Amino acid sequence: MGLSFVQNRPDPDPRTRSSTLTSTAPAAHPVTIPSLDDPRIWAAINSIRVLAMDAVEQASSGHPGTPMALAPAATVLWTRHLTHDPAAPDWPDRDRFVLSCGHASMLLYSLLHLTGYDLSLEDIRAFRQWGSRTPGHPERGHTPGVETTTGPLGQGIANAVGMAMAERILARRYNRPEHEVIDHRTWVLASDGDLMEGVSAEAASLAGHLQLDRLTVIYDDNRITIDGSTDLAFSEDVGARFAGYGWHVLRVEDGTDLEAIDAACAQARAETGRPTLIVLRTVIGDPAPTKRNTSAAHGAPLGSDEVARTKAILGWPEAPFSVPDEARDFLESCRVTGAARREAWTERWNAWQTAAPTEAAALTAALSGQLPTGWDQGLPAFEDGSLATRQASARTLDALMKAVPTLMGGSADLAGSTGTDLCADESYGPGAPGRVIHWGIREHAMGACCNGILAHGGLRPWCSTFFVFADYMKPAIRLAALMGLPVIYIFTHDSIGVGEDGPTHQPIDQLVMLRAIPNLVTIRPADANETAAAWRTALARLDGPTALILTRQKLPTLPSIREAGAAVERGAYTIHDPGVPPAAIILASGSEVSTALEAGVQLTGDGIPTRVVSFASWELFAAQPSSYREEVLPPGCRIRVAIEAGSSLGWDRWTTDEGAIIALDHFGASAPGDRLFTEFGLTAERVVAAVHRCREGVSS
Repeated sequence: MGLSFVQNRPDPDPRTRSSTLTSTAPAAHPVTIPSLDDPRIWAAINSIRVLAMDAVEQASSGHPGTPMALAPAATVLWTRHLTHDPAAPDWPDRDRFVLSCGHASMLLYSLLHLTGYDLSLEDIRAFRQWGSRTPGHPERGHTPGVETTTGPLGQGIANAVGMAMAERILARRYNRPEHEVIDHRTWVLASDGDLMEGVSAEAASLAGHLQLDRLTVIYDDNRITIDGSTDLAFSEDVGARFAGYGWHVLRVEDGTDLEAIDAACAQARAETGRPTLIVLRTVIGDPAPTKRNTSAAHGAPLGSDEVARTKAILGWPEAPFSVPDEARDFLESCRVTGAARREAWTERWNAWQTAAPTEAAALTAALSGQLPTGWDQGLPAFEDGSLATRQASARTLDALMKAVPTLMGGSADLAGSTGTDLCADESYGPGAPGRVIHWGIREHAMGACCNGILAHGGLRPWCSTFFVFADYMKPAIRLAALMGLPVIYIFTHDSIGVGEDGPTHQPIDQLVMLRAIPNLVTIRPADANETAAAWRTALARLDGPTALILTRQKLPTLPSIREAGAAVERGAYTIHDPGVPPAAIILASGSEVSTALEAGVQLTGDGIPTRVVSFASWELFAAQPSSYREEVLPPGCRIRVAIEAGSSLGWDRWTTDEGAIIALDHFGASAPGDRLFTEFGLTAERVVAAVHRCREGVSS
């Protein structure tokens, strides 16, 4: 039996002015937009507030204040402006909604539940509990309707910029005047904390430059953080800053003024040539009697007494998780409207399929992540000589960009240096639909926007910079791995081989940092042919990101790798075998493989049968069957020496107590790269000496 009772509004004299919207659906699929005059809208708003309070209270942790403050704006947005169908969360032409302030997750979960997504009241009750579908912060792929994983502040805004970029390129590529099959927007709810984070500034600057007019950010200006008032650390004019970025800036001075919120959203939809920021002044925790507008409402339960008093203000039953029929009836409009809009779109799609079957098939394949038949047939093969792996990557990427039309990407102002200065396509810009993105010097936004491009669907992004600047991208890389998004990172200048630029630009700790991220695959190829194979492996991988770690300096193209077929997809494989059970094994990645090979040949010639293993990827090797791992690294061979121009941390997993690790556990220096390898002992002579010492230690 449903609930029905009186809901009091938070203001004794609430605004209930009417407004209307015109539906974009054709007459065959009429859409009724709920009115702001409908008194049930406050039942919906207050249901969101109550569910947020109750779920956080039951979990004894969480963030109730922001969902309570944003409930009016979110209700107006979801019922009157957001194009979505709760019955089809993956409908390609839905609007994308991003809750960048992911700590306010109960706002999103309440909306999903009340508007008809596959999220039950029992799921709400299980907020933040083991095995629940309502984790503390929204997780893509875990909860229906969640577009991207948010929580680390600022990431959601940057993801949304990537989503808007993806929408634009797909619309320009596939839409025709008589067949508009890509026609949606990206909406964001963001907090003070989101806008304090540097990644949001990088992304917002780029969005303004690109004139992403289908992007709207609603900024919850509640002026409260965990530590207290934002006056402690944040006094800028956010609107002026965004206007300087080239955004259209609107202000709503009262977060409960439904008509003003509605009008601002309508203006954002009408704006062309600029993304829109709506500065929305709210009161955190509203209408809690004592904790509203304080940091106490931010990151902790309100407490049972405060919850009871708030429900009394709202005219709500004390029983937890109470939702009246009026609220469900009002929000039912989202399902009805969404279904009508999706049906109208399906008719447009079907007409387009008939008119342009080849293009329709291409977009279908793109949205499914499917690669074209024979996409890897044109990959280059490299003969004897020497080539930096960044140069081999450039030739490989050029071939792939021609073969895979969904592939797009660019560099953080280092295209010439990272081998991504491509001429196969025109640039991506405000008026250009190309696939080569100029990110500017914005590594963090670059990584986070790539996550958004992939989360949107239909495109496969890559991005590039010097390896040492992976530090700036780490949060975005981690979230790509968490979401299982197959972004490809091109990291060049991978070691002290950078040379004269010195230790500030010589990565020695970045590789171990990336190897520590679950579901991220790192590949450090040894020569040009391994680089081509690494690209094949990365592009075929669809369940997580891949980092290609490439050299500045030229490396010999190794015949033994060409003969072995560059088996990079296995992570590690033998490139030199003595023909008898080995007495020693040398393991190396990247530029050090040729050094290891030189040492292995010398040791074998000296009567110590030595195997050399190209160890391009720890993660791929670890995923192999134990039989293969033992074939490459037979347990009976206890002398294993690893060499790598980076931190030694973690190599003990693949070596033995009887073996040795030759690595760099200190910063580099400014000098020519070959001199640094010699000075720091990353040489064949040192590897040979290490094998001899290990043998002496075993025999003594």
